Amino acid sequence: MKSIFRKKGVVENEFQFPPQPSKYGRRERIKDFLFVLPALIFFGIFVYYPVAELFRISFTNWNLIKPNYDYVGLKNYIWLFEGSGFDTWIHSLGVTFIYTMCEVAITIIGGLFLACLFNRMTKSFAFMRSILFMPKYIALSTSGIVFMWILNEDYGILNYLLQSIGLSPQPWLNSEKTALYSILILTCWRVVGYSMMIYLSAIKGIPSDYYEAASIDGAGPLQRFRCITLPLLSPTTLFLFVTTFISSMKIFQSVDVMTGGGPYNATNVMVYWIYDLAFVQFRVDRAAVVSCVFFIILLVCTALTMKISNKSVHYDA
Repeated sequence: MKSIFRKKGVVENEFQFPPQPSKYGRRERIKDFLFVLPALIFFGIFVYYPVAELFRISFTNWNLIKPNYDYVGLKNYIWLFEGSGFDTWIHSLGVTFIYTMCEVAITIIGGLFLACLFNRMTKSFAFMRSILFMPKYIALSTSGIVFMWILNEDYGILNYLLQSIGLSPQPWLNSEKTALYSILILTCWRVVGYSMMIYLSAIKGIPSDYYEAASIDGAGPLQRFRCITLPLLSPTTLFLFVTTFISSMKIFQSVDVMTGGGPYNATNVMVYWIYDLAFVQFRVDRAAVVSCVFFIILLVCTALTMKISNKSVHYDA
């Protein structure tokens, strides 16, 4: 099928065929696959198989009190979307989203503000940065117990300070209006130092030439911050937004230690409700259904965030 002709002493092929892979190239690809295979097996056993098993359990009537279970089809999904579980699901999802949006705002706004405030490479500023960053490494259960004492209605130090300046004490953890925001006080104390360090490292990576050129053109500090710093920090902001969104949607420890989902389900976030269904009410099937739906919600929200952010994130730095 090859037609060969000569033109000015050069032999040319009318039809060009792709080069065939050599045995050496095939061996290299097989070796590469074998190196990746342990990681694939690990993820298959400890990640993908549990997810598949979770979806399977959601189609059963598994109660931990009973020794056996049967497949019931979509009965548990009907319970969640049309039955008695719908109101609790909507309430729990709303509480989770409120907490998540507040934590994301604290992480991004507070971290960026502190990064700009502590952007000084001196020993005193380094010491203050370490003080702000240290809470990230304190166990959340330990921090929760300490903040339970700080926010206690009767003998907490926060109410003592309020009374010393003439204000009335507040039932921080015992009121539906303040319980969720009391947990956010702990969250702010823990996460703001971490986001500060992330933003600070990104600010140090911005070339100084941009600021020098803007200063020559007459741009002030606010203009340089708005037109240079913020756009070039957008990849860092996206990273903090996605990671904080996913972690805050899965909040459990602080709620479990400080409020136990109360008062009156005011802090009954999604993961705590799943825990309550599985290990308090012993309804593993219903916990699996809520987990599957929650997993899909997280997946969709993350995908939409990444798609929307592609239009506004700059990687020029």
